[in-house]
Amino acid sequence: MTTPAASRTATQPLTPAVARPKAPAAERVYLHVKKAVLDRTYEGGTLLTEGDLAEAVGVSRTPVREALLRLEAEGLLKLYPKKGALVTTVSAQEIADVVETRLLVEEHAVRKVVPAPARLLDRLEGLLHEQRDRAGAGDLAGFAVADRAFHAAIVRAAGNRILEQLYDQLRDRQLRMGVAVMHAEPDRVSRSLEEHTEILGSLRDGDAVTAAEQVRRHVSRVRTLVARP
Repeated sequence: MTTPAASRTATQPLTPAVARPKAPAAERVYLHVKKAVLDRTYEGGTLLTEGDLAEAVGVSRTPVREALLRLEAEGLLKLYPKKGALVTTVSAQEIADVVETRLLVEEHAVRKVVPAPARLLDRLEGLLHEQRDRAGAGDLAGFAVADRAFHAAIVRAAGNRILEQLYDQLRDRQLRMGVAVMHAEPDRVSRSLEEHTEILGSLRDGDAVTAAEQVRRHVSRVRTLVARP
């Protein structure tokens, strides 16, 4: 059976492709630097200069300054006039704060979603498949995104929009820490897959208590990360 969208595609003539407008220069710099910081291409302690970034993205220095100011406000960089921007390290305190906040939100959410709806279970299964694919390809940054999406799906399904918004504020820190954990602990990828499979199994069984315990153990493992540049 074809969907309405698929049917329209088959019966209506294709419209000419319209070129998307190029993103503003400052936005391109912002996205370039943010991605590189989150996937550790630019590791903590790296000094970035306006000239190098302007050349890398193909823009002037003015939009670079604008982008760096925005990234500093997000806590990813520290600006030093006439020197550049230093990529901040992940501190032990930041790790502890993120873990504590995640536990407060995620343990509550995983209990609340039981009995889990079929749509959530299917979504989690799909994200597990994506994680396995990313792991097989050696894509740690992509694995971290899918890993984080697994947890976010449970939080979203709990239906508390205020908690969901709070959780979304942790996104960048989670992604950066996730990649750092996998670099620090080579077996973390396989363990994460095993733990996610266990959480999904408990949700399928309708066992909220066990699921909450599994989430606590899984999230708490991030504390083993040793802060490093």
